[in-house]
Amino acid sequence: MAEVTNDLVFELIEKMQADLSLVNDGLGEVRQDLVSIRLTQLGTQNDVHNICGILAGHDDRIERRLQLRELAERPRPLYTPA
Repeated sequence: MAEVTNDLVFELIEKMQADLSLVNDGLGEVRQDLVSIRLTQLGTQNDVHNICGILAGHDDRIERRLQLRELAERPRPLYTPA
């Protein structure tokens, strides 16, 4: 069986440390991507909120116009078949 020396253990620990450094760098990139996604989501949420506000204003205007049109029209007689 191979003899385990301090040099071998030290070499293994150095490799593990290098690997962990790579994992840490990758984790930083993932965190940056997550922040980017969150900002995009907030922007989209604000856009949808603004669109809903604009449509609500249009809805109110359409309702008022329909009411004014109904008031301006003459009442129609009920349909009587000939």
